[in-house]
Amino acid sequence: MRVLVAFCCTLIAWMAMLPVAFAQSDFPSRAITIVVPFPPGGSSDTVTRLIAQKMAENLKINIVIDNRGGGGGVPAAVAFKQSPPDGYSLFLANNGVFAIMPALTPNVQFDPIKDFAPVTPLFAFPSVLVVPAALPAKSVKELVALAKTKAGGLNYGSQGVGSGGHILGEMLRQVSGAPFQHVPYRGAGPAVNDLVAGNIDLLFSSYVSAIGQVEAGKLRVLGWTAPKRSAALPNVPTMAETGFAGTELEIWQGIVGPAGMPAPIVNKLNAEFIKAAKDPEIVKKVAAQAVDITTSTPAEFAKLIASDVARLGKVIRDAGIKSQ
Repeated sequence: MRVLVAFCCTLIAWMAMLPVAFAQSDFPSRAITIVVPFPPGGSSDTVTRLIAQKMAENLKINIVIDNRGGGGGVPAAVAFKQSPPDGYSLFLANNGVFAIMPALTPNVQFDPIKDFAPVTPLFAFPSVLVVPAALPAKSVKELVALAKTKAGGLNYGSQGVGSGGHILGEMLRQVSGAPFQHVPYRGAGPAVNDLVAGNIDLLFSSYVSAIGQVEAGKLRVLGWTAPKRSAALPNVPTMAETGFAGTELEIWQGIVGPAGMPAPIVNKLNAEFIKAAKDPEIVKKVAAQAVDITTSTPAEFAKLIASDVARLGKVIRDAGIKSQ
């Protein structure tokens, strides 16, 4: 009798697991939604849609982009963490939402490491260090030297408090010891315009925001904030090559799910996102915007998230940057 009871219990448990196992083996069998914590039309949204469209074609399913902008992405992340961990609800994470915002605004009500299941990074936006063409500095070393000799130092603009441009300016100030003073703007456009006008001395900007003025001869590019040079700007040295290692930041974007997502589903998503992102047509389109495809394993992505949470948090705390 005991043997029969034990057998029945095992059979019931096995049968209960069948729907879950089948669902995982059949995944994905319906539409997937990707929550993008930005308004539609921006660079991150555009590239995500390109990759999602290719993945949808490969899998022969629909992939829906759900834009939820505002609050630096925090409200979208807080709401998303409650989603079912079945692989059909995904989130476009980035180091702005996961590393910068928690350091700027404590008690953000989500844990970037514990509340999400990393799938893969997708792409990254490095920045260019640009100065007005009239500024005498022709290299980053000359720029730092000029800041140290000029009364009051030099002013660097940014896209706003806590933005990538702000963090990079603080990195350069901390690494070089030069007196750089922060001037925040509401977005890249006004900052680039004031840089061209000579109202500020330098700016870390996205390639897309600055390249028009560079090609017009009004701005000069001194450095690139990625670990390796860009194919779009092969003659521009990395910040490490200029002698200021530690001034590196790529605003990465990657796919995560809610915590508890089964490993087979994570691995399936990882493989499909990588296949779509590395499609030659996609690579060609994003390379024209100086965007790097940066896919990796879920474990490597988890390390990247943890590393940026620690690294960028320290920069923000050391600089005393507070949200406004």
